[in-house]
Amino acid sequence: MDEWVNNWLIKQRELGEKGFEIKKFSNGYYVYRSTTYWDKELKKRRKKSTYIGRLDKIKGLIESQKTVISSKRVRSIWEYGNAALLNYAIQDLKPLLQTAFGEIWEEIYALALIRIAGYVPLKRASLAWEKLYPIAEITPSMNTRSLSKVLKEVGVNRKGQNHVFKGLNSEDKQLVYDLSAIFTRSEAINFAEKGYNKEHFHIPQVNFALFCTANENLPTMVRVLPGSLRDIKSLALSVQEIGVENKTLILDRGFYSQGSIKTLNEHKLSFVIPTKRNSTLYNEQINLSEHFFYHERLIKCGKKEYGENILYLFEDNEMKKEEEYTLYKQHDENRITSNAFNKGLEKAGKILLVSNVDLAPEDVFLMYKKRDTVEKHYDTYKSILEADKLYLQDNESLFGHLFISFLSLYGYAKIQNCIRKADLTSKYSPRDLIEQFRKVYMLDLDSQMILTEVPKKIGEIEKKLNLNLFPK
Repeated sequence: MDEWVNNWLIKQRELGEKGFEIKKFSNGYYVYRSTTYWDKELKKRRKKSTYIGRLDKIKGLIESQKTVISSKRVRSIWEYGNAALLNYAIQDLKPLLQTAFGEIWEEIYALALIRIAGYVPLKRASLAWEKLYPIAEITPSMNTRSLSKVLKEVGVNRKGQNHVFKGLNSEDKQLVYDLSAIFTRSEAINFAEKGYNKEHFHIPQVNFALFCTANENLPTMVRVLPGSLRDIKSLALSVQEIGVENKTLILDRGFYSQGSIKTLNEHKLSFVIPTKRNSTLYNEQINLSEHFFYHERLIKCGKKEYGENILYLFEDNEMKKEEEYTLYKQHDENRITSNAFNKGLEKAGKILLVSNVDLAPEDVFLMYKKRDTVEKHYDTYKSILEADKLYLQDNESLFGHLFISFLSLYGYAKIQNCIRKADLTSKYSPRDLIEQFRKVYMLDLDSQMILTEVPKKIGEIEKKLNLNLFPK
């Protein structure tokens, strides 16, 4: 232990305090009061430790009302490997959460951390947290009542949420934006309204908008919207909240309309958006005078000025063959009219994009392809992290739940990026890694912290990921 820690302990003993014990976790010191009792079954004396608080070099003992280790059940083994991995995934959110949410930031951090691997209901959050080695050096209150209050406090604190979003607004010059819906029959959530959705369900829904960086593959903002609102106005409001000046927005085809294009230009927002297949803009004559290769596929391309915007036309030869085959099949089986057949052949394999940025066609095409990023994040957000579980009693809790799920999505994406950089996507998902790293434990043997052996396979994975999670 450091000398200042020993000096503090000596001073406490001089003041008559007995039974104090100092334990070191990672780089922090924690104070326990240790006593012994007679175990009738084992017929020997055993030690019982009660957590008192954290020791600070300047402030001294910072007492905690939050019980980390119960006096009734002393934990002496923790999951270290997955705790280290999960903490790595969201540790850069710490300063943002501390500034934005003050006294409740630890609860927000802990709940987001344990949900990276999948949804954990509030009633089981405490058990999930206790299993993890306290590598984050925080002591959150994880009981159900406290976390319910935290969800509400987070939900009403839009200013705090925006502070986090702005902090995640990186140097990446390209942002992908899209909307999705969550369905609910809860009458308590009056924010839910009936509206358009891809599944064509006519039940109340809550829309949420998601911004993601196109190159870094990280979510930067989530915004909850009424279920009936699904147009470009929501984008303009979102942009005003976090500010995306000097960035290019990559949008889905569902946003395309002449009105949307006009709104984007009026707000002076740079954008790339695909037109719908029935758009009359396909009638514009654009010479496919250039070409490039995308994943070994030949892409012919060209561009043309169109008012204050630019039209970019691409023809994918492989996609053209596939679409022509489908069209001929449908025509022969009398499933489409001759008129639809001929129009389909004219557009087979073609992709038409509208933008107000003047770039090489290949660069615009690559930007358009990055829209898959946000679609994959939506799938993770809803299916893996189960952000669409709306067992909530009010709007405020809903907003808080979706924000914390967003933080978990950020952590999930961070791990996914590590896997991608290590070229291990065909072998592991973030959940696979968390399960693998769970095999490494930290033991407390008579106040001495001992890390269990790191299996060879896990050591090799960690090395490839370049994470340096385990002490050497």
